[in-house]
Amino acid sequence: MPEPGLFELEAVVVGQPKRSRWRRYAGPALAVSTVKGTPLAWVTYPDDTYSVLTKTSGEFLVGIEQFGPVEFRFTDAADREVGTAGASGLIKTRQLGLQTEQGRQLLLTRPGLLFAEWHLTETDPERGPAPEILGRVTVSTIDSWMGLQQYVVEMDPRLDVSERRTVVASVICLHRLRRPPGAHIAPA
Repeated sequence: MPEPGLFELEAVVVGQPKRSRWRRYAGPALAVSTVKGTPLAWVTYPDDTYSVLTKTSGEFLVGIEQFGPVEFRFTDAADREVGTAGASGLIKTRQLGLQTEQGRQLLLTRPGLLFAEWHLTETDPERGPAPEILGRVTVSTIDSWMGLQQYVVEMDPRLDVSERRTVVASVICLHRLRRPPGAHIAPA
């Protein structure tokens, strides 16, 4: 039985790879793995406005282009748009609005500034009754001296592959907003 693909998994970990404190790090910006630690993909930043998610074999999965400070567009290998993400408001890491390839609107919202967890919903939690949570993204620091971050992404089994691709790509955007490419060590 073949292993499920990255976007077929219900939970993945997106994190900054561990590195030596004494040597210059030249590896990928982020690594995507299973919860048990099996590497699945790498994220590199060719420049300050573009990120590339590739399988560990080098196969292209998603390109993430940043427009302005808080707008992102996701593309496939044929440069077709397969999703978007964007933030609004004063605190740019409080809520990301997502749009999947099929046009489904999702929100990745942090309940409060001191929370280390974001909730994936279809409706804004602040504008009505408590929405159904379709996923969670929990951030933690895995190396406090260097400030390395890790995001555990849990997704509802009802999300399809393209929706999961948008969620994983949005977590990469969230990391970029919290820690811009030029700010390798400073916490967000």
